[in-house]
Amino acid sequence: MVVTGGKDRLLVLRASLTLAVAMGLGRFAFTPILPLMVGQTGLTAESAATLATANYLGYLVGAVAAIFAHWIPRSRAALRVSLVLLIATLALMPAAESMSLWLTLRFLAGVASAVLFVFTARVAHQQVTGGGDGVGWVFGGIGAGIALSGCALLALGSGGSWRVSWLVVAALAAVLALFAWSLPGGDHATATSAGRQSPVSRRDRRRFAWLMAAYFCEGIGYIVSATFIVAAVASIGTATWLGSAVWIAVGLAGLPSCVLWIRLSRRHSRVAMLAVAFAVQIVGVGASALFDATAVQLLAALAFGGTFMGIVMLTLAEGTELVGPRAPAIGTALYGLGQVLGPLMVAPLLDTGYSRSLAVAAGVLVLGLAFLVPLLRSARAEVPESEQVVAR
Repeated sequence: MVVTGGKDRLLVLRASLTLAVAMGLGRFAFTPILPLMVGQTGLTAESAATLATANYLGYLVGAVAAIFAHWIPRSRAALRVSLVLLIATLALMPAAESMSLWLTLRFLAGVASAVLFVFTARVAHQQVTGGGDGVGWVFGGIGAGIALSGCALLALGSGGSWRVSWLVVAALAAVLALFAWSLPGGDHATATSAGRQSPVSRRDRRRFAWLMAAYFCEGIGYIVSATFIVAAVASIGTATWLGSAVWIAVGLAGLPSCVLWIRLSRRHSRVAMLAVAFAVQIVGVGASALFDATAVQLLAALAFGGTFMGIVMLTLAEGTELVGPRAPAIGTALYGLGQVLGPLMVAPLLDTGYSRSLAVAAGVLVLGLAFLVPLLRSARAEVPESEQVVAR
């Protein structure tokens, strides 16, 4: 269902740009800048994994805080403080070649990103009237931010400075934050009434547990690729532009992907589409680990970019259907835990390149797909979900 009305379209745009700042720039700009930092500061692959872990640990802390401090996803003050904090962490990255400073800044960026994500997810699901495609375009902002960071780095060229790159990303985030500054806060009464749900059945709790197990695996598997995909391409020694092109491809594929998966979930079971998205992502990550050819890397980037946000959307929508409005915060926390563990798991493998790490990521995603099997089996015994799914 397409969002109608000028105010709704403006809200979708502002929320989308908030996620572009929070995730596409504040969180994932590290990926295309990483090869520059490795080449110009002497940062090792293992140290890069540690920096990534600090960011993902901060994201986990922010997500857990949103679970227990219910005011955070509704507070405009939390939104604004997080925007300022995130931009400051980006601008201060070039201040010194200090691992301790970088670790602190990436941790704080993770906290701010999580708060912004949870806040914007609430806006999307509660205040974008008509839901459906409008919500999909909100989450597509992450892809837009990724593509924007890739374009900025491509424009700077292979000889660009890592310091200048961080400052450019900070400037872009500051400009886009102007659109996010006045996103609406939540009404306490609305949130309270939304929290009064009918009791959750044991069956739905079991289904939610399987769903969260799969989502945890997605957090581990996707983050390894999201962190190292550009560095992996750069290490192949092919054209210098390919790393940025691959990252742009990830973003461009991610931009419309949520709308695509929402539309597919109207015709088919949401869980079935989630399984398809996992399978496509497994092929993409596996191909990037096994083949060096430029065409394969670009296609793998499209497969990865076209699924990772779709998996987030489908999982959080299904989780909310099963256990209610706290599902997004719970899912985000488990996803965040997976993201913390992912770089730590593959760090010992990075001294020999990135292929083995990507292969491990693909293996974890296979496990995540296996956790969806009980959900697929139980779905077959029910009334077809294509008649029940309400796109969020």
